[in-house]
Amino acid sequence: MWRRLLGSVVSRTTYRRWTYLILGGALLVPYALFGAVLLPSVVPLAATLPGALAIGGTAALVVLVATSFLPAVRVLEGTAVRELLADPVPEATFGTTTSWAVRARSSVLFVGHVLVGAVVSLASLLLPSVLALSLTAPFTGTFPFGGERGISVPRGWSGAWLPAVALLATLSLFGIVNGAGALLTRAAKSLLSLPVAERIAQLERRADRLAQRNRLARELHDSVGHALSVVSLQAGAARRMLSTDPAGARQALLAVEDRARAALADLDSVLGLLREDEPESRPAAGLAELPALVSATRLAGVAVDCEVDGDPAAVPPVVSRESYRILQECLTNVLRHAGKVAVSVRVRVGRSRLELVVRNPVGAESASRTGGGSGLRGIAERVEQLGGHSRAGRDGDHWEVVVRLPCGGRGVRA
Repeated sequence: MWRRLLGSVVSRTTYRRWTYLILGGALLVPYALFGAVLLPSVVPLAATLPGALAIGGTAALVVLVATSFLPAVRVLEGTAVRELLADPVPEATFGTTTSWAVRARSSVLFVGHVLVGAVVSLASLLLPSVLALSLTAPFTGTFPFGGERGISVPRGWSGAWLPAVALLATLSLFGIVNGAGALLTRAAKSLLSLPVAERIAQLERRADRLAQRNRLARELHDSVGHALSVVSLQAGAARRMLSTDPAGARQALLAVEDRARAALADLDSVLGLLREDEPESRPAAGLAELPALVSATRLAGVAVDCEVDGDPAAVPPVVSRESYRILQECLTNVLRHAGKVAVSVRVRVGRSRLELVVRNPVGAESASRTGGGSGLRGIAERVEQLGGHSRAGRDGDHWEVVVRLPCGGRGVRA
Protein backbone atom coordinates (compact mmCIF):
# COMPACT_ATOMS: atom_id res chain seq x y z
CA MET A 1 0.00 0.00 0.00
CA TRP A 2 2.72 2.45 0.99
CA ARG A 3 4.74 1.62 -2.10
CA ARG A 4 1.70 2.27 -4.32
CA LEU A 5 0.96 5.50 -2.45
CA LEU A 6 4.52 6.78 -2.72
CA GLY A 7 4.60 5.65 -6.37
CA SER A 8 1.61 7.90 -7.05
CA VAL A 9 3.47 10.82 -5.45
CA VAL A 10 6.50 10.56 -7.77
CA SER A 11 4.66 9.42 -10.92
CA ARG A 12 4.49 11.88 -13.80
CA THR A 13 1.18 10.35 -14.85
CA THR A 14 -0.38 11.44 -11.53
CA TYR A 15 0.38 15.09 -12.19
CA ARG A 16 -0.89 14.94 -15.75
CA ARG A 17 -4.13 13.42 -14.50
CA TRP A 18 -4.25 16.00 -11.72
CA THR A 19 -4.00 18.78 -14.29
CA TYR A 20 -6.82 17.17 -16.25
CA LEU A 21 -9.04 17.00 -13.16
CA ILE A 22 -8.27 20.56 -12.04
CA LEU A 23 -9.17 21.69 -15.56
CA GLY A 24 -12.54 20.00 -15.06
CA GLY A 25 -13.00 21.80 -11.75
CA ALA A 26 -12.13 25.12 -13.39
CA LEU A 27 -14.69 24.47 -16.11
CA LEU A 28 -17.38 24.12 -13.45
CA VAL A 29 -16.85 27.68 -12.17
CA PRO A 30 -19.04 29.53 -14.73
CA TYR A 31 -21.85 27.00 -14.27
CA ALA A 32 -21.60 27.30 -10.48
CA LEU A 33 -21.71 31.10 -10.71
CA PHE A 34 -24.79 30.86 -12.91
CA GLY A 35 -26.53 28.58 -10.44
CA ALA A 36 -25.45 30.41 -7.26
CA VAL A 37 -25.67 34.07 -8.27
CA LEU A 38 -27.77 34.73 -11.33
CA LEU A 39 -30.61 32.24 -10.94
CA PRO A 40 -31.50 32.78 -7.24
CA SER A 41 -31.70 36.50 -7.82
CA VAL A 42 -34.50 36.12 -10.34
CA VAL A 43 -36.34 33.03 -9.01
CA PRO A 44 -38.53 33.74 -5.91
CA LEU A 45 -38.49 30.12 -4.68
CA ALA A 46 -34.75 30.39 -4.14
CA ALA A 47 -35.16 32.69 -1.12
CA THR A 48 -34.34 29.88 1.33
CA LEU A 49 -30.94 28.19 1.35
CA PRO A 50 -32.23 24.66 0.55
CA GLY A 51 -34.37 26.04 -2.26
CA ALA A 52 -31.48 28.05 -3.64
CA LEU A 53 -29.17 25.01 -3.59
CA ALA A 54 -31.74 22.77 -5.24
CA ILE A 55 -32.80 25.20 -7.95
CA GLY A 56 -29.35 26.62 -8.59
CA GLY A 57 -27.68 23.18 -8.69
CA THR A 58 -30.32 21.76 -11.02
CA ALA A 59 -30.12 24.74 -13.35
CA ALA A 60 -26.31 24.61 -13.43
CA LEU A 61 -26.40 20.88 -14.23
CA VAL A 62 -28.94 21.39 -17.02
CA VAL A 63 -26.83 24.13 -18.61
CA LEU A 64 -23.69 21.98 -18.20
CA VAL A 65 -25.30 19.06 -20.05
CA ALA A 66 -26.72 21.34 -22.77
CA THR A 67 -23.39 23.02 -23.51
CA SER A 68 -21.57 19.68 -23.55
CA PHE A 69 -23.13 19.01 -26.97
CA LEU A 70 -21.39 22.04 -28.55
CA PRO A 71 -18.66 21.16 -31.10
CA ALA A 72 -16.21 23.54 -29.39
CA VAL A 73 -16.70 21.70 -26.09
CA ARG A 74 -16.08 18.38 -27.85
CA VAL A 75 -12.83 19.76 -29.28
CA LEU A 76 -11.79 21.04 -25.85
CA GLU A 77 -12.51 17.73 -24.15
CA GLY A 78 -10.81 15.76 -26.91
CA THR A 79 -7.67 17.91 -26.68
CA ALA A 80 -7.57 17.49 -22.88
CA VAL A 81 -7.96 13.72 -23.16
CA ARG A 82 -5.31 13.51 -25.87
CA GLU A 83 -2.74 15.67 -24.09
CA LEU A 84 -3.31 14.85 -20.41
CA LEU A 85 -4.61 11.26 -20.39
CA ALA A 86 -1.92 9.75 -22.64
CA ASP A 87 -4.22 9.70 -25.71
CA PRO A 88 -6.23 6.53 -24.96
CA VAL A 89 -8.15 6.82 -28.27
CA PRO A 90 -5.59 7.82 -30.94
CA GLU A 91 -7.97 6.88 -33.76
CA ALA A 92 -10.75 9.21 -32.58
CA THR A 93 -11.42 12.59 -34.18
CA PHE A 94 -12.98 15.55 -32.42
CA GLY A 95 -15.08 18.41 -33.70
CA THR A 96 -18.32 18.71 -35.62
CA THR A 97 -20.21 15.44 -36.05
CA THR A 98 -23.66 14.53 -37.32
CA SER A 99 -23.96 11.47 -35.08
CA TRP A 100 -26.06 12.07 -31.98
CA ALA A 101 -24.67 8.89 -30.46
CA VAL A 102 -21.14 10.32 -30.70
CA ARG A 103 -22.34 13.61 -29.23
CA ALA A 104 -24.05 11.85 -26.35
CA ARG A 105 -20.95 9.81 -25.47
CA SER A 106 -18.79 12.92 -25.58
CA SER A 107 -21.33 14.72 -23.38
CA VAL A 108 -21.22 11.95 -20.75
CA LEU A 109 -17.42 12.12 -20.61
CA PHE A 110 -17.37 15.93 -20.37
CA VAL A 111 -19.98 16.06 -17.58
CA GLY A 112 -18.15 13.32 -15.67
CA HIS A 113 -14.85 15.13 -16.13
CA VAL A 114 -16.28 18.39 -14.78
CA LEU A 115 -18.05 16.86 -11.76
CA VAL A 116 -15.19 14.56 -10.71
CA GLY A 117 -12.75 17.37 -11.37
CA ALA A 118 -14.75 19.69 -9.11
CA VAL A 119 -14.54 17.22 -6.21
CA VAL A 120 -10.82 16.66 -6.69
CA SER A 121 -10.18 20.40 -7.05
CA LEU A 122 -12.03 21.09 -3.80
CA ALA A 123 -10.03 18.38 -2.03
CA SER A 124 -6.83 19.79 -3.52
CA LEU A 125 -7.61 23.15 -1.91
CA LEU A 126 -8.83 21.89 1.48
CA LEU A 127 -6.43 19.07 2.42
CA PRO A 128 -3.15 21.01 2.06
CA SER A 129 -4.74 23.90 4.01
CA VAL A 130 -5.85 21.54 6.78
CA LEU A 131 -2.35 20.04 6.91
CA ALA A 132 -0.72 23.45 7.21
CA LEU A 133 -3.10 24.55 9.98
CA SER A 134 -2.73 21.29 11.89
CA LEU A 135 1.03 21.61 12.23
CA THR A 136 0.69 24.26 14.97
CA ALA A 137 -2.12 22.52 16.89
CA PRO A 138 0.15 20.38 19.20
CA PHE A 139 2.00 23.53 20.22
CA THR A 140 -0.92 25.95 20.66
CA GLY A 141 -3.63 23.49 21.75
CA THR A 142 -5.99 24.96 19.14
CA PHE A 143 -6.79 23.82 15.64
CA PRO A 144 -7.88 27.06 13.87
CA PHE A 145 -10.58 25.48 11.71
CA GLY A 146 -14.37 25.29 11.91
CA GLY A 147 -15.16 28.46 13.87
CA GLU A 148 -13.87 31.68 15.34
CA ARG A 149 -12.16 30.02 18.34
CA GLY A 150 -11.21 26.87 16.47
CA ILE A 151 -11.12 23.36 17.94
CA SER A 152 -9.28 22.55 21.14
CA VAL A 153 -6.76 19.71 21.00
CA PRO A 154 -4.30 18.34 23.62
CA ARG A 155 -0.87 19.91 23.67
CA GLY A 156 2.30 17.95 23.03
CA TRP A 157 2.57 14.39 21.70
CA SER A 158 -0.99 13.58 22.66
CA GLY A 159 -2.14 16.07 20.02
CA ALA A 160 0.32 14.92 17.34
CA TRP A 161 -2.31 12.59 15.87
CA LEU A 162 -3.98 15.57 14.17
CA PRO A 163 -1.11 16.55 11.81
CA ALA A 164 -0.41 12.84 11.25
CA VAL A 165 -3.98 12.25 10.09
CA ALA A 166 -3.88 15.42 7.97
CA LEU A 167 -0.61 14.28 6.36
CA LEU A 168 -2.04 10.83 5.61
CA ALA A 169 -5.18 12.39 4.12
CA THR A 170 -3.05 14.69 1.95
CA LEU A 171 -0.91 11.79 0.73
CA SER A 172 -4.03 9.75 0.00
CA LEU A 173 -5.11 12.56 -2.31
CA PHE A 174 -2.40 11.45 -4.74
CA GLY A 175 -3.90 7.96 -4.87
CA ILE A 176 -7.38 9.41 -5.29
CA VAL A 177 -6.18 11.57 -8.19
CA ASN A 178 -4.46 8.60 -9.82
CA GLY A 179 -7.54 6.41 -9.41
CA ALA A 180 -9.94 9.08 -10.69
CA GLY A 181 -7.66 9.71 -13.69
CA ALA A 182 -7.48 5.99 -14.47
CA LEU A 183 -11.27 5.74 -14.21
CA LEU A 184 -11.78 8.65 -16.62
CA THR A 185 -9.15 7.18 -18.97
CA ARG A 186 -11.13 3.93 -19.17
CA ALA A 187 -14.29 5.95 -19.65
CA ALA A 188 -12.65 7.84 -22.52
CA LYS A 189 -11.64 4.56 -24.18
CA SER A 190 -15.18 3.27 -23.87
CA LEU A 191 -17.03 6.45 -24.84
CA LEU A 192 -14.76 8.03 -27.47
CA SER A 193 -13.50 4.97 -29.34
CA LEU A 194 -14.81 4.66 -32.88
CA PRO A 195 -17.55 2.16 -33.72
CA VAL A 196 -16.35 -0.92 -35.55
CA ALA A 197 -17.85 0.17 -38.89
CA GLU A 198 -16.28 3.62 -38.69
CA ARG A 199 -12.94 2.14 -37.64
CA ILE A 200 -12.99 -0.17 -40.66
CA ALA A 201 -13.84 2.77 -42.91
CA GLN A 202 -10.96 4.76 -41.43
CA LEU A 203 -8.54 1.88 -42.03
CA GLU A 204 -9.76 1.60 -45.61
CA ARG A 205 -9.18 5.33 -46.16
CA ARG A 206 -5.71 5.01 -44.71
CA ALA A 207 -4.98 2.03 -46.98
CA ASP A 208 -6.21 4.04 -49.97
CA ARG A 209 -3.87 6.91 -49.06
CA LEU A 210 -0.93 4.53 -48.73
CA ALA A 211 -1.77 2.94 -52.07
CA GLN A 212 -1.96 6.39 -53.65
CA ARG A 213 1.44 7.33 -52.23
CA ASN A 214 2.94 4.05 -53.46
CA ARG A 215 1.54 4.75 -56.90
CA LEU A 216 3.06 8.23 -56.87
CA ALA A 217 6.40 6.76 -55.80
CA ARG A 218 6.28 4.43 -58.80
CA GLU A 219 5.36 7.37 -61.04
CA LEU A 220 8.37 9.27 -59.81
CA HIS A 221 10.66 6.27 -60.15
CA ASP A 222 9.58 5.59 -63.73
CA SER A 223 9.54 9.18 -64.95
CA VAL A 224 12.70 10.51 -63.31
CA GLY A 225 14.55 7.22 -63.76
CA HIS A 226 13.92 7.29 -67.51
CA ALA A 227 14.92 10.94 -67.75
CA LEU A 228 18.16 10.40 -65.81
CA SER A 229 19.07 7.42 -67.99
CA VAL A 230 18.59 9.54 -71.12
CA VAL A 231 20.45 12.48 -69.59
CA SER A 232 23.38 10.29 -68.56
CA LEU A 233 23.80 8.79 -72.02
CA GLN A 234 23.34 12.09 -73.84
CA ALA A 235 25.73 13.95 -71.54
CA GLY A 236 28.39 11.30 -72.17
CA ALA A 237 27.81 11.52 -75.91
CA ALA A 238 28.04 15.33 -75.81
CA ARG A 239 31.34 15.15 -73.92
CA ARG A 240 32.83 12.79 -76.50
CA MET A 241 31.59 14.83 -79.49
CA LEU A 242 32.34 18.27 -78.09
CA SER A 243 35.59 18.74 -80.02
CA THR A 244 34.91 16.58 -83.08
CA ASP A 245 31.20 17.15 -83.76
CA PRO A 246 29.91 20.38 -82.16
CA ALA A 247 26.55 20.09 -83.94
CA GLY A 248 26.01 16.57 -82.59
CA ALA A 249 27.07 17.70 -79.11
CA ARG A 250 24.60 20.58 -79.29
CA GLN A 251 21.84 18.17 -80.29
CA ALA A 252 22.70 15.88 -77.36
CA LEU A 253 22.65 18.80 -74.95
CA LEU A 254 19.26 19.86 -76.29
CA ALA A 255 17.98 16.36 -75.56
CA VAL A 256 19.43 16.61 -72.04
CA GLU A 257 17.66 19.94 -71.54
CA ASP A 258 14.35 18.58 -72.85
CA ARG A 259 14.35 15.43 -70.67
CA ALA A 260 15.50 17.34 -67.59
CA ARG A 261 12.65 19.82 -68.06
CA ALA A 262 10.14 16.98 -68.48
CA ALA A 263 11.47 15.21 -65.38
CA LEU A 264 11.21 18.44 -63.37
CA ALA A 265 7.60 18.88 -64.50
CA ASP A 266 6.79 15.30 -63.44
CA LEU A 267 8.51 15.89 -60.11
CA ASP A 268 6.47 19.04 -59.49
CA SER A 269 3.28 17.18 -60.38
CA VAL A 270 3.99 14.30 -57.99
CA LEU A 271 5.01 16.62 -55.15
CA GLY A 272 1.85 18.63 -55.73
CA LEU A 273 -0.21 15.47 -55.29
CA LEU A 274 1.65 14.58 -52.11
CA ARG A 275 0.67 17.95 -50.68
CA GLU A 276 -3.01 17.40 -49.91
CA ASP A 277 -3.87 21.09 -50.23
CA GLU A 278 -2.75 21.26 -53.87
CA PRO A 279 -4.74 19.66 -56.70
CA GLU A 280 -3.05 17.95 -59.61
CA SER A 281 -1.85 20.69 -61.95
CA ARG A 282 -1.83 18.67 -65.15
CA PRO A 283 -3.14 15.32 -66.39
CA ALA A 284 -0.90 12.28 -66.08
CA ALA A 285 0.84 11.06 -69.23
CA GLY A 286 -0.89 8.30 -71.17
CA LEU A 287 -0.49 6.36 -74.41
CA ALA A 288 -1.09 9.59 -76.35
CA GLU A 289 2.37 10.70 -75.19
CA LEU A 290 4.03 7.49 -76.41
CA PRO A 291 5.51 9.16 -79.56
CA ALA A 292 7.30 11.74 -77.36
CA LEU A 293 8.65 8.96 -75.15
CA VAL A 294 9.93 7.06 -78.18
CA SER A 295 11.54 10.21 -79.60
CA ALA A 296 13.33 10.93 -76.33
CA THR A 297 14.66 7.37 -76.21
CA ARG A 298 15.87 7.62 -79.82
CA LEU A 299 17.73 10.82 -78.95
CA ALA A 300 19.64 8.77 -76.38
CA GLY A 301 21.00 6.65 -79.22
CA VAL A 302 18.57 3.73 -78.99
CA ALA A 303 16.90 2.57 -82.19
CA VAL A 304 13.23 2.11 -81.29
CA ASP A 305 10.82 0.40 -83.66
CA CYS A 306 7.35 1.30 -82.37
CA GLU A 307 4.15 -0.16 -83.77
CA VAL A 308 0.68 0.70 -82.47
CA ASP A 309 -2.18 -1.52 -83.60
CA GLY A 310 -5.53 0.01 -82.73
CA ASP A 311 -6.70 3.31 -81.29
CA PRO A 312 -4.96 4.33 -78.01
CA ALA A 313 -7.73 6.86 -77.40
CA ALA A 314 -10.12 3.94 -76.84
CA VAL A 315 -8.13 2.78 -73.82
CA PRO A 316 -9.61 3.84 -70.45
CA PRO A 317 -7.58 6.66 -68.82
CA VAL A 318 -6.29 4.63 -65.89
CA VAL A 319 -5.14 1.79 -68.16
CA SER A 320 -3.61 4.29 -70.60
CA ARG A 321 -1.67 6.00 -67.82
CA GLU A 322 -0.34 2.78 -66.32
CA SER A 323 0.53 1.41 -69.77
CA TYR A 324 2.57 4.51 -70.53
CA ARG A 325 4.51 4.11 -67.27
CA ILE A 326 5.11 0.42 -68.00
CA LEU A 327 6.55 1.22 -71.43
CA GLN A 328 8.62 4.02 -69.92
CA GLU A 329 10.09 1.64 -67.35
CA CYS A 330 10.83 -0.95 -70.04
CA LEU A 331 12.74 1.60 -72.15
CA THR A 332 14.58 2.83 -69.07
CA ASN A 333 15.67 -0.73 -68.29
CA VAL A 334 16.98 -1.07 -71.86
CA LEU A 335 19.09 2.08 -71.43
CA ARG A 336 20.42 0.94 -68.06
CA HIS A 337 21.09 -2.73 -68.69
CA ALA A 338 21.44 -3.30 -72.42
CA GLY A 339 22.79 0.01 -73.71
CA LYS A 340 22.28 1.33 -77.22
CA VAL A 341 20.56 -1.68 -78.78
CA ALA A 342 17.59 -1.95 -81.10
CA VAL A 343 14.26 -2.13 -79.30
CA SER A 344 10.89 -3.15 -80.65
CA VAL A 345 7.73 -1.85 -78.98
CA ARG A 346 4.35 -3.33 -79.91
CA VAL A 347 1.06 -1.93 -78.62
CA ARG A 348 -2.11 -3.81 -79.58
CA VAL A 349 -5.50 -2.37 -78.57
CA GLY A 350 -8.22 -4.99 -78.77
CA ARG A 351 -11.90 -5.00 -77.91
CA SER A 352 -11.34 -6.20 -74.36
CA ARG A 353 -7.59 -6.45 -73.95
CA LEU A 354 -4.50 -4.28 -74.30
CA GLU A 355 -1.20 -6.00 -75.05
CA LEU A 356 2.25 -4.45 -74.64
CA VAL A 357 5.40 -6.19 -75.88
CA VAL A 358 8.91 -4.75 -75.51
CA ARG A 359 11.78 -6.81 -76.92
CA ASN A 360 15.50 -6.07 -77.20
CA PRO A 361 18.76 -7.97 -77.60
CA VAL A 362 20.56 -8.79 -74.37
CA GLY A 363 23.48 -6.36 -74.03
CA ALA A 364 26.86 -7.13 -72.55
CA GLU A 365 25.98 -5.46 -69.26
CA SER A 366 22.87 -7.58 -68.78
CA ALA A 367 24.12 -10.92 -70.11
CA SER A 368 24.22 -12.37 -66.62
CA ARG A 369 20.96 -10.84 -65.46
CA THR A 370 18.54 -13.47 -64.17
CA GLY A 371 15.93 -11.54 -62.21
CA GLY A 372 14.11 -8.24 -62.08
CA GLY A 373 14.95 -5.21 -60.02
CA SER A 374 12.63 -2.67 -58.48
CA GLY A 375 11.52 -1.53 -61.93
CA LEU A 376 10.20 -4.95 -62.91
CA ARG A 377 8.58 -5.31 -59.52
CA GLY A 378 6.87 -1.97 -60.14
CA ILE A 379 5.62 -3.21 -63.50
CA ALA A 380 4.26 -6.38 -61.89
CA GLU A 381 2.49 -4.33 -59.20
CA ARG A 382 0.87 -2.06 -61.78
CA VAL A 383 -0.32 -5.03 -63.80
CA GLU A 384 -1.66 -6.82 -60.73
CA GLN A 385 -3.64 -3.76 -59.63
CA LEU A 386 -5.31 -3.61 -63.04
CA GLY A 387 -6.13 -7.33 -63.02
CA GLY A 388 -3.78 -8.20 -65.87
CA HIS A 389 -0.86 -10.57 -66.46
CA SER A 390 2.81 -9.92 -67.18
CA ARG A 391 5.90 -11.87 -68.08
CA ALA A 392 9.50 -10.64 -68.14
CA GLY A 393 12.62 -12.66 -68.92
CA ARG A 394 15.07 -13.92 -71.49
CA ASP A 395 13.87 -15.41 -74.75
CA GLY A 396 17.00 -16.76 -76.39
CA ASP A 397 19.33 -13.83 -77.05
CA HIS A 398 16.60 -11.29 -76.32
CA TRP A 399 14.96 -9.85 -73.26
CA GLU A 400 11.19 -9.64 -73.55
CA VAL A 401 8.48 -8.03 -71.45
CA VAL A 402 4.89 -8.99 -72.27
CA VAL A 403 1.97 -7.31 -70.52
CA ARG A 404 -1.72 -8.02 -71.05
CA LEU A 405 -4.28 -5.75 -69.43
CA PRO A 406 -8.10 -5.82 -69.47
CA CYS A 407 -9.37 -2.97 -71.60
CA GLY A 408 -12.97 -1.77 -71.88
CA GLY A 409 -12.45 0.23 -75.04
CA ARG A 410 -13.13 -0.94 -78.63
CA GLY A 411 -9.91 -1.26 -80.63
CA VAL A 412 -9.80 0.23 -84.12
CA ARG A 413 -7.55 -1.66 -86.53
CA ALA A 414 -4.99 0.44 -88.40
